[in-house]
Amino acid sequence: MSKLTDLPKRILIGRALRSDKLGETLLPKRIALPVFASDPLSSVAYAPGEVLLVLSIAGVSAYHFSPWIAVAVVVLMFTVVASYRQNVRAYPSGGGDYEVATTNLGPKSGLTVASALLVDYVLTVAVSISSGVENLGSAIPFVIEHKTLCAIGAIVLLTLMNLRGVKESGKLFAIPTYLFVAGVFLMILWGAFRGVVLGDAMHAPTSDLEIKPEHEGLAGFALVFLLLRAFSSGCAALTGVEAISNGVPAFRKPKSKNAATTLAMMGLLAVTMFCGIIGLALATDVKMAENPAVDLIRDGVPVGAGFTQDPVIAQVAEAVFGHGSFLFIVLAAATALVLFLAANTAYNGFPLLGSILAQDRYLPRQLHTRGDRLAFSNGIVLLAGAAILLVWVYGADSTRLIQLYIVGVFVSFTLSQTGMVRHWNRLLADERDQAKRRHMVRSRAINAFGAFFCGMVLVIVLATKFTHGAWVALLGMVIFYGTMTAIRKHYDRVAAEIAADKTPTDESVRPSRVHAIVLVSKLHRPTLRALAYAKLIRADHLEALSISVDPDETKALREDWERRAINVPLKILDSPYREVTRPVIEYVKGLRRQSPRDVISVYIPEYVVGHWYEHLLHNQSALRLKGRLLFTPGVMVTSVPYQLQSSEAAKKRARKRADWSAPGSVRRGPVERGHKEPNRKG
Repeated sequence: MSKLTDLPKRILIGRALRSDKLGETLLPKRIALPVFASDPLSSVAYAPGEVLLVLSIAGVSAYHFSPWIAVAVVVLMFTVVASYRQNVRAYPSGGGDYEVATTNLGPKSGLTVASALLVDYVLTVAVSISSGVENLGSAIPFVIEHKTLCAIGAIVLLTLMNLRGVKESGKLFAIPTYLFVAGVFLMILWGAFRGVVLGDAMHAPTSDLEIKPEHEGLAGFALVFLLLRAFSSGCAALTGVEAISNGVPAFRKPKSKNAATTLAMMGLLAVTMFCGIIGLALATDVKMAENPAVDLIRDGVPVGAGFTQDPVIAQVAEAVFGHGSFLFIVLAAATALVLFLAANTAYNGFPLLGSILAQDRYLPRQLHTRGDRLAFSNGIVLLAGAAILLVWVYGADSTRLIQLYIVGVFVSFTLSQTGMVRHWNRLLADERDQAKRRHMVRSRAINAFGAFFCGMVLVIVLATKFTHGAWVALLGMVIFYGTMTAIRKHYDRVAAEIAADKTPTDESVRPSRVHAIVLVSKLHRPTLRALAYAKLIRADHLEALSISVDPDETKALREDWERRAINVPLKILDSPYREVTRPVIEYVKGLRRQSPRDVISVYIPEYVVGHWYEHLLHNQSALRLKGRLLFTPGVMVTSVPYQLQSSEAAKKRARKRADWSAPGSVRRGPVERGHKEPNRKG
């Protein structure tokens, strides 16, 4: 079976890498940017649309507020980027927000941040993939008709790409990400040139439509609430910013400097594209509505259910480049692809954070280890499973999923920046160098403003999005928090229970007697081998134990035992109900009650077979016995294997697997191990 799975595994994810090759998987800035920043860069494909969708509730007249909302998002983006540049310099180990909060605010705050980030990473995959499927579906009807299935397929494909390793997946993602950025900038520049210099009138496909407002003439508190809700939707452009602070170990040296530079590049690109698309959307008279079939009006009549509302970026591209033009098609394809790849930010952040949490005993230890390709494979698979479940439950509907979004990320933003303020306060208390103090005071001011601004945004997000689905994200955070707390308590309890005593105890000093029992069903070669092995151990007392289920078989066993003159006493227990496991357990427990200091060593003969289906035919009683005996204190269980002929075939298969070469490895030549010995001249 392992041979059957090994070949597909190598074809899908590549040959295994040695641990000493980890340094070769580190990322330069040009690859790190698309790997860690694809989420915030791609969010400009849907964040402007979310702003206009919310404003459309008050009608098209509310669109003139969108530039001010864009300015607020830009200020927030620059604040968060500046704050996280302090984080990556102060905490380059890769713990990111979790490490900052744990170190400066305590374990509970750190666990809250970790819960928020884990939820946000899962939502990043679900939202990005669902949005990409919807963009692709506008051109390919089959995709939109089966969008849940297509979204799950995209997640599986992205998972396989990431299982190949961070560096390889980064190279695959770099081209579409840079193509998308270049396409958006070209669209902005060409649109500005046409509008300002040439004076062309550019019209979006929905420019001739009217919007039926749900609440016309909003004013006062209602208008303020609407604007705050639109701002919170626009804050989706900030998701993924924290991934760089969590991924500092994946950068090449100098890690902190490269991570800070990548953060600045990401922030500058994201805000420019976000503002440019909103500006062009207003210039081309884009119309968006939460319920387009009813709220979009053409010639006084609703457009109906057959109308497809394209994303803002697609409408702007059509107005600037022309419908069906080469540049329009290229940008549409790059947008759909980069939305799929935006989930890669989570595929790099979630497994790394999971590894750190596993090291701190908040998650299963399996998440801490790297896979064949030096990626955190278990974390990648766990993220994919959670995202697939979410996509399936919500039907790959990005409009519903995005309501759950950004709550977790602003929880982590706020606690992280608050923790950084405490970090600088602690350092300032001991620092006497005036130049360093000025630098620390400036950094503290940046983080303090970031904490205040992010905290205010968190309140806005909770107030405006709670009833629209944000409560689901909060529930997910609570579940993660409770699960991780329970896992940590379990690990702590086990560690305390198995810890060696500082001083020798009476139990560890005094040697206990060993009472050895060899389980016997028939007198054959496996039984004789188990008896010989038990004699070799030289226990204080050795006996053979058999359960009488069939009187004739028991009589034959006793006669054969006496005929062979085996010098080990044979004890036979009657089992009127034909049970095997219970009489053995009761007998062992009885010995323990008689001599609590004795150790009972049970030897179980087992067959070693070569095929998986043969396991169904053998060793079932042995498995049940071992399972029950594991819970009996003072009992040691030893399996004595006897290899059948089919196991020899399994040996040959294993030997072939060991000698098997991956495709192309013969061409590459053998791997040299160690250093070559110098030529010795005689």
